[in-house]
Amino acid sequence: MRRAAPAFVAVAVLLSGCAAPAPGVATTTTDTLAGTVTVSAAASLTDTFGTIADAFTTEHPDVTVTFNFGGSSALAAQIVEGAPVDVFAAASAATMTTVVEAGLTEGEPTAFATNTLEIAVPPGNPGGVAGLADFTRPELSIALCAAEVPCGAAAMAAFAAAGIAPEPDTLEQDVKAVLTKVELGEVDAGLVYATDVRAAGDRVDGIEFAGAAAAVSVYPIARLAASTRNAAATAFVAYVLSPAGRKILDDAGFGAPQQ
Repeated sequence: MRRAAPAFVAVAVLLSGCAAPAPGVATTTTDTLAGTVTVSAAASLTDTFGTIADAFTTEHPDVTVTFNFGGSSALAAQIVEGAPVDVFAAASAATMTTVVEAGLTEGEPTAFATNTLEIAVPPGNPGGVAGLADFTRPELSIALCAAEVPCGAAAMAAFAAAGIAPEPDTLEQDVKAVLTKVELGEVDAGLVYATDVRAAGDRVDGIEFAGAAAAVSVYPIARLAASTRNAAATAFVAYVLSPAGRKILDDAGFGAPQQ
């Protein structure tokens, strides 16, 4: 079931389910979790947070989770401009800091996942891409995330560490847009997150590269101070941080942040 997105929303997904409270969140018969929780989340979390929301709303049937997926920097800007959001999950500390410094989070954000980059190419690798050095080949069509979004910042860090100056043909505003261009065969290669390669299945081939460890992305999550669904929003964050949420993240290929 899908709900029409409000003006600021890139994508909205409605998820629901049935019974019991989330781990670590107390509820009583007079304080039932209910209502709609709006979560702005990095595009790379699309599939994984959908699975988490399915599990969460199975335990809380009176809660509806609506997602706004997109580039973390754009989502942060929307929140600062007053978008009605209850929870923000970003793909980098830098984009979360924009919201924290505006005084819009309730407490300190918590790191809940990590991700690394991987080269994505169309099935069969028609461009013969072998590593990051191929991103300088002028005959290839290359897609990267724009530098202002986390996947782009991570890509630039990886290229800098390798001493490579890439020559992209297109710069996209979120990692899913890069992945889509690879899936459609519009480019010979793109740099995306390893979790996106896994989620794409046989629609792309993935190529790991040695310098990926130089650009690990850490994902923070926080409830927003302006949330009108404090109990449900807090419960959703708790579920993401719970062992059940951790297992879903692990299954999707996300790493666990260092404690």
